[in-house]
Amino acid sequence: MQCAKCGAELPEGAESCPACGERAADSRSGEATQRGFATARRPVVYAGFWIRAAAYLLDSVLLAAALTPFLLPIVRNNHADSSLQQMLQFYGSWTRQSIAFTLLIHLTEWLYSATMESSAWQATVGKRIFGLRVADAEGRRLTFLRATARHFGKYLSSFLFLGFILVGFTEKRQGLHDLIAGTFVLKRV
Repeated sequence: MQCAKCGAELPEGAESCPACGERAADSRSGEATQRGFATARRPVVYAGFWIRAAAYLLDSVLLAAALTPFLLPIVRNNHADSSLQQMLQFYGSWTRQSIAFTLLIHLTEWLYSATMESSAWQATVGKRIFGLRVADAEGRRLTFLRATARHFGKYLSSFLFLGFILVGFTEKRQGLHDLIAGTFVLKRV
């Protein structure tokens, strides 16, 4: 039997999942206690466009807040702290500092999303707050490699925003990046 929360294999007779601590099914009734194991399936609800957009916006704000103390000195050293126009000029200047700045942002975004979505949470902080989780076709948590593929697939999805718009038109609410990685964003019911 597998844990419905994190996908880990459960030892025979286990009372809880060794990976995430989820309580096991009650052997007398065959029904799951608390949130449930594979014996008590909840209906699957796929997350739509707007709730996913809200979770992404929240994650963006959290990442910006976390990165500002590290990136502000770089911006200030390049005399781009007095106006938004100067900051945008720095960002688009293609100097070594602006390229390093951009790469650092993208590296942080990748590590954040891939690490969080392949964790026991199966979600970034924003997704977790909105009751969402990312899973594979069997509802299990992603591997780091699959979460990485999903993250970099978002670059293709962002082309004219078409890959994200697919979420509103596919049966299982998948964006292009979800289709590429074979993932689904599920909403807790």
